[in-house]
Amino acid sequence: QVQLVESGGGLVQPGGSLRLSCAASGSIFSTMGWYRQAPGKQRELVAGITSGGSTNYADSVKGRFTISRDNAKNTVYLQMNSLKPEDTAVYYCNADRGLWYNGRGPREYWGQGTQVTVSS
Repeated sequence: QVQLVESGGGLVQPGGSLRLSCAASGSIFSTMGWYRQAPGKQRELVAGITSGGSTNYADSVKGRFTISRDNAKNTVYLQMNSLKPEDTAVYYCNADRGLWYNGRGPREYWGQGTQVTVSS
């Protein structure tokens, strides 16, 4: 079955950097991205990227975060720079086969989540 394996979370000081990785098994996904959920908050989209390389970002992370993917490895990355305390959250990798997917199994998959804590 499809699995999304996340890595790269941890504790970092304000202004520091982290890089998250998410490796997906199975065939290529139409879109891959990162969501985050802080205590008491709704899960929100941080960044997304299509198989063709088109990206979008939440306003709160524009200019600081960069999403990329390696289609050959079916892996998506999130480079996080200039981290702020408000970036503290559990970050979840998402992979979506697309709106018109009609194959077997779920259309959408989620990683297990990785904790990112920004604190001095």
